Amino acid sequence: MLLSLTLMWGTSFLLTKIAVGGLPPDLVVAGRLVVAATLLVPAAWIFATRPVAGARLWVFYVLIAVFGNVLPFSLISWGQTFIDSGLAGILMAVMPLATLGLAHFLVPGEHLTRYRAAGFVLGFAGVVVLVGPDAFADLANGQGHLLPMLAVLGGAISYAVSSILARLRPTSDALFSAASTISLASLMMVPILFMTGDIAEVGRLPVAPNTPHLIAVALLGVFATAIATIVYFKLVKSAGPSFVSQLNYLIPLWAVGVGMLFLGEEPEPNHLYALGLILCGILVTQLERRGAAPARDPTPRRSG
Repeated sequence: MLLSLTLMWGTSFLLTKIAVGGLPPDLVVAGRLVVAATLLVPAAWIFATRPVAGARLWVFYVLIAVFGNVLPFSLISWGQTFIDSGLAGILMAVMPLATLGLAHFLVPGEHLTRYRAAGFVLGFAGVVVLVGPDAFADLANGQGHLLPMLAVLGGAISYAVSSILARLRPTSDALFSAASTISLASLMMVPILFMTGDIAEVGRLPVAPNTPHLIAVALLGVFATAIATIVYFKLVKSAGPSFVSQLNYLIPLWAVGVGMLFLGEEPEPNHLYALGLILCGILVTQLERRGAAPARDPTPRRSG
């Protein structure tokens, strides 16, 4: 299950890059959410335990839909119209470090220790190396990829907020929660499509359903959004969050590898140096956890 999650979430950056090559980013987001909701809602109706309806629980569902689906999917899809899929995967690796920083302020008992602070500093150094010293000069000249990189980084931070919300939400069935949040996110995308004008693109889509762009959206919805969510919750329950935290190391490496293999991407040296710093930062945060309770391990709620 760990390897399947690495495959699905790590490949999501490749699929997003293919999809935004021929479709507006918001249309890609809406498509993957609708596909996922179409699968998850019937599954939840049949198999999930329905919690007692409560306003507080649905407030969390709405917030998780925003920060766990609509906002990160939109930011990452837009960013990947300008940057490589492997670079997006590297930027997403900061998500567990961002979670640690947010948990210090939002989750009782989750304070920054010297290990967590050191890991956070290493991760931030990795982002600085990744952006490069000439990024702001290039932005002033109307060149460079600083804004798309910041958009993907914003997606990673949004996922971190979502993971905190998921931890603080009232107890509820995992499948029901996944189906509810993704359905809400699908509904939220409708007015966004009208506001951006992307809904007009629907009438101009290719008729053939086997075009690479449409296939990429379908695969994103089925595997990276619907199936991956179910596998993730099952793996956390059976193997524990400490084991699942290995995803933080595997996904960016896989994202870089498939980008090189299928899209011919060539990471720059500073990209690889940055990846090393970020992964070292994650490793440092794990050092204090060897003798700690597994429940305190930071695991990604979603990575693609």
